[in-house]
Amino acid sequence: MIVIKTEKIKKKIKNYEILKGIDFQVEKGEFVSIIGASGSGKSSFLYIIGLLDPPTEGEVYFKGSKIDFKNQPKLADIRNRHLGFVFQFHYLLPEFNAYENVMIPIIKQGISRKKAKERAVYLLEHLGLGDKIERKPYEMSGGEQQRVAIARALANNPDVILADEPTGNLDSKNTEIVMETFLKLNNKGITIVMVTHEMDLAQRTSRIVEMKDGQIIKDVLSADLRY
Repeated sequence: MIVIKTEKIKKKIKNYEILKGIDFQVEKGEFVSIIGASGSGKSSFLYIIGLLDPPTEGEVYFKGSKIDFKNQPKLADIRNRHLGFVFQFHYLLPEFNAYENVMIPIIKQGISRKKAKERAVYLLEHLGLGDKIERKPYEMSGGEQQRVAIARALANNPDVILADEPTGNLDSKNTEIVMETFLKLNNKGITIVMVTHEMDLAQRTSRIVEMKDGQIIKDVLSADLRY
């Protein structure tokens, strides 16, 4: 099943063309990494397939339905129910502890605080943070904070996790912990699209898409990629 599909996506800001007609698709259960030099357009493209930013031209389809970027309530509903986001900066709310940060998107769906807390604690425990659930972000390491962000992304059982340089601010030890977390989630059937500049991480995903100057120049299974 094709979860995300794009046709001839272009993105322009003033006279600068960031994306130049991208055709792309992701099937359910894939772990796709998007690589490329800074300025290649990979993060801009991720924001478009994550329905956070409209393309200048082209179409985005989610589970076969064409996305109307003018319908903001529908966009918000798809993002909240079907997509989970993990960014380079975790964007945890400093005044809330770990489980409270994870609870927020659950409560937004109208779930009771009791059930939201149960879900948040469950996710944190399964990400190895059972002893950190009441800690504030500043009381945790960078890797622990990023795992809280992953738990928050999983809060509403998304179909797809979209990650933009999720290990960009982490040391090698925490990078490994976060990458192992993604691999375990993918093994459970969660679809993941990850932007990264680290080739060694990309080679651990099932498929590598390379971008350059706003275009896809390579799209291969990672096992077949040779550099």
